[in-house]
Amino acid sequence: MSKEIRTKAVEHLFEAILELKDKEECYRFFEDVCTINELLSLSQRFEVAKMLTQNKTYLEIAEQTGASTATISRVNRSLNYGNDGYQMVFSRLEKNQ
Repeated sequence: MSKEIRTKAVEHLFEAILELKDKEECYRFFEDVCTINELLSLSQRFEVAKMLTQNKTYLEIAEQTGASTATISRVNRSLNYGNDGYQMVFSRLEKNQ
């Protein structure tokens, strides 16, 4: 498979995800699509990003999430130099609370 993210396969996956209607459907779909470890890794990265935006230290994040400093650093790089995907979702979640 190509290293390019914008492929037909990824597009089809995203279209499927956009069809999910609630958390229960998300659980059902992602439990079929991902291994438990893959899903836990994704959720861990999301928690790390949230904590980084709250100005938590790497040590605090590592202790609370179990993430390695390498993972925390990669997430931090995405927050600083990525496509603002985390920020987009965090701001929407904040508006809906």
